[in-house]
Amino acid sequence: MATKSFKAGDKVSWSSHGGTAHGHVVKKVTKPMDIKGHHVAASKDNPEYLVKTEEGKEAAHKAGSLRKG
Repeated sequence: MATKSFKAGDKVSWSSHGGTAHGHVVKKVTKPMDIKGHHVAASKDNPEYLVKTEEGKEAAHKAGSLRKG
């Protein structure tokens, strides 16, 4: 099974508390970081993607939770 991969600028969507959110990938995160008071335990072997919604909010998501388009 191939792992999903995204690059900066890719338009993506994901499930959110209010339904489906849309935005774009800002960057691939391969080191631990904090965003909005939450710790993101990303690594080279377990990367996450920093995404920005159309409203300008940022969040980190694993590749499996993102869909292109």
